[in-house]
Amino acid sequence: MTDPTPDREVRITVEDADLPAQLFLPPGGSGPGVLLLQEIFGVTGYIRSRARDLAHLGYVVLVPQTYWRQGSPVIDEGEGGLEQAMGTANSLDWERTVADTVAAARALRGLSETTGRTGVMGFCFGGGLAWATTARLSDEGDPPAALLAYYGSQIPTLIDLADHIDCPQLHHWGSADQFIPAEGVDAVERAVTSATDSTFCRHDGAGHAFDNPSPTFHHPQSSARAWETTTKWLGEHLGAAVAR
Repeated sequence: MTDPTPDREVRITVEDADLPAQLFLPPGGSGPGVLLLQEIFGVTGYIRSRARDLAHLGYVVLVPQTYWRQGSPVIDEGEGGLEQAMGTANSLDWERTVADTVAAARALRGLSETTGRTGVMGFCFGGGLAWATTARLSDEGDPPAALLAYYGSQIPTLIDLADHIDCPQLHHWGSADQFIPAEGVDAVERAVTSATDSTFCRHDGAGHAFDNPSPTFHHPQSSARAWETTTKWLGEHLGAAVAR
């Protein structure tokens, strides 16, 4: 995957500071919005590539720098990288991080380029953050139009938020996820499939982070299948400007 340059840097006021974010615009300049949340390694080239993929589909994509209070590090997936990334994620103040992401979701809606519905989407760490953010927005009477999580690593520990989520949701998990216990994934599936207008996809043979192009994680067949499902599902729930 390439490492595209965002169309614009955005600053979002939170507390007494500014949360930095990157904005990716569709070919037509405007469209439905997607708040895209980083995986545990930060806002990597992979995350920016997925943001550009979504922009090409017709979405206005905002990628907040979730690690901004830690200096917005981008962590290599190589040797020692996972341990460093977990340490960075564990150093976050979770409540402040969710509040930051709620602010980013509202900022996305307020952009002049954003027209129509907005959704929240995340990978790995970002999938769990998307889940918690959607629950918070729903509790405040302001749910997004859609929630999409790829192997959201914190979701099994936040399963009690399932009843707080008030929008359609799509979840992707690998059947061979080596980091999330099977019983945790099963609990997510039960919670999700009991909700209205929700879809849970298991991808045979895929491990955790199977969409990440790093050889450590990538499962090409599952990545392609999941992205095809994602593209169609987002089109149905957000109304992409570019039909695929």
